[in-house]
Amino acid sequence: MRRLLMSAAVAASMLVAFAGPTAAITNDWRVDNEHEFVGLVAFYDEDGEFTHRCTGELLSSTVVLTAGHCTDDGSGGVSASARIWFLQDVGSHFDGVSDPVTGYADSCVGTLGDGTGIWCATGTELYNYGFNNFAGFPDHHDLGIVILDQPIVMDEYASLAHEGAVETLVSKRGVQDTTMRASGYGLSYRLIVPTRGNGVGQNRTVSYRVRLQADMMFNGMNGTNASGFTFSANGNGNDRGGTCNGDSGGPVFWPATSNRVVAVSSWGVLNAGCRGNGYYYRTDRGETLEWIESVVGPARWAEIVVE
Repeated sequence: MRRLLMSAAVAASMLVAFAGPTAAITNDWRVDNEHEFVGLVAFYDEDGEFTHRCTGELLSSTVVLTAGHCTDDGSGGVSASARIWFLQDVGSHFDGVSDPVTGYADSCVGTLGDGTGIWCATGTELYNYGFNNFAGFPDHHDLGIVILDQPIVMDEYASLAHEGAVETLVSKRGVQDTTMRASGYGLSYRLIVPTRGNGVGQNRTVSYRVRLQADMMFNGMNGTNASGFTFSANGNGNDRGGTCNGDSGGPVFWPATSNRVVAVSSWGVLNAGCRGNGYYYRTDRGETLEWIESVVGPARWAEIVVE
């Protein structure tokens, strides 16, 4: 998957790692046709201008979970609105209706017709757990919520892990499968393009705006970069994949074969093209579960599965 970069570019493009916020599924990735509730989210300012994009997942027909640095407007507030597409191959459906500058569609109408409330929805009610340019790191409150204006009805949604679920990977290390699975719309790959004259390569990123998934191995949640608020996972080698720019806010499932979300893609170390450790902000902490419940309200919370 792709990993975000922690840098000035994060606020501008949200194709970020630490360096910065998370980005795309990388290395040994696979096309993700399984998690239909995972979508590509575009964010807009008060003038309706596109600002950045991330990944998000439906917890119910109207509640989208993502990262705090995704809903953040760059000043500690939240973006004015969002639009989310629940298609594995989002990119091809922008054809003919995309903004010529940003490349993103200006509506939920695409090559499949009007997908409003079917495979696309808007959201004008956004929340930020308190993310403010990674202040308070490592407890940088990197969670966000988008409430959709139109419900998206699916056969299944992502669930939330119960409080302390991931901690058993530390307390019972060696007796549980530490494989986790990430899903997102981040960068598909990085490539070095030789420049003219000096022979120096230029690092370029490519994104097809498609939903990919990959498995990675849990490393731990201790140390100054995590301190229990996040955990790290390694997606490099041995049939593993990782996250990179654009995957931010996307779900991390554990067990890997479940729909149970234990964290969202947050940030990563810019190491050899997003192949280093990724860091994922935990959703299974009591404080984060309480915050989600408080912002979605009793009726919507009753529709969300916590297991």
